[in-house]
Amino acid sequence: MKKAVVLTNGLLETNDAKTAHGLIRGTERFDIVGVIDTPKLSGKDAGEVLDGKHRNIPVFGSLEDAIEQLADIHFLIIGVATVGGVLPPAMVGIVEKALEAGISVVNGLHEYLTDNPVFVKLAEEKNLELIDIRKPKKRQDLHFWTGEIKQVDVPIVAVMGMDCALGKRTTARLLRQCAAQKGISAEMIYTGQTGWLQGGKYGFVFDSTLNDFVSGELEHAIVSCWKETKPAFILLEGQSALRNPSGPCGFEFIISGNAKKVVLVHAPKRKYYDNDPHWGEIPSVSSEIALIQQLGAEVIALALNTEDCTEEEYLAFKESYQKELGIPVVLPLQDGVEDVLNVILN
Repeated sequence: MKKAVVLTNGLLETNDAKTAHGLIRGTERFDIVGVIDTPKLSGKDAGEVLDGKHRNIPVFGSLEDAIEQLADIHFLIIGVATVGGVLPPAMVGIVEKALEAGISVVNGLHEYLTDNPVFVKLAEEKNLELIDIRKPKKRQDLHFWTGEIKQVDVPIVAVMGMDCALGKRTTARLLRQCAAQKGISAEMIYTGQTGWLQGGKYGFVFDSTLNDFVSGELEHAIVSCWKETKPAFILLEGQSALRNPSGPCGFEFIISGNAKKVVLVHAPKRKYYDNDPHWGEIPSVSSEIALIQQLGAEVIALALNTEDCTEEEYLAFKESYQKELGIPVVLPLQDGVEDVLNVILN
């Protein structure tokens, strides 16, 4: 794996840096050797900033500091996911400096580096890579839904959420890792740019795929994974939420991806979609479960995102939801996901 630094530029402690958060927690594609944020966090460990776990990934106050203190940086990864996928203006100059310093750049935003003539010229002059993960595939490389998904004979489990940026991908990765630790083969289908950055082999970037082919790309990823790896079960990384008005998503996982089991992720103290009152209140968990049941799938567990919760509060939420829903309720980051794995295997 080649060494990479992740650029968050002041957003590390926000939900906009969920790409960086995923990379800090783990990746099989890059060796993450630092995060570039602000002088305020300089010298701290990125893992401790994120969730209190030391991961030996230092935070630097600037690109210059990172270059001075680290050797052989191969990639700068843009570690934010902004509304609309726009490259923050403050990052433009940093990307230029990285290219001038001989560092290739990886970008998961909808605004492509390869559309910027300055970036392209610098990359060509220094023989560097500009990797735009969200660039759509060519038509000839896309797949249409065929129905072959019906032949898959292992459980397909969708990890879906009540909103964006809740930990769906992280929960799915933890489940795959938990299975591996027990000698059980499980695979995860990535559906976003961070899943690819973390080393995902099977998947596609959902929100940059032409709508007619979303179902087919999902099916193709699942069927290819099933044929090539013969796993005990397959996890689908969810996107957005069924009723998030800024980008409703999830019906495809159940209907086109034939996921009959769902792990639902929820943040009990988040009241509005994307924390924006104009987008409306997040409905109750019980109503989401009822909706998923109407689609023909079963919610087998609830995973809690404990943002803004004290330990006393999230433990109380866990107990309350278990009594109300009658399904396992887990705290993935605090306690792991073994209880969910047991439900899947049973």
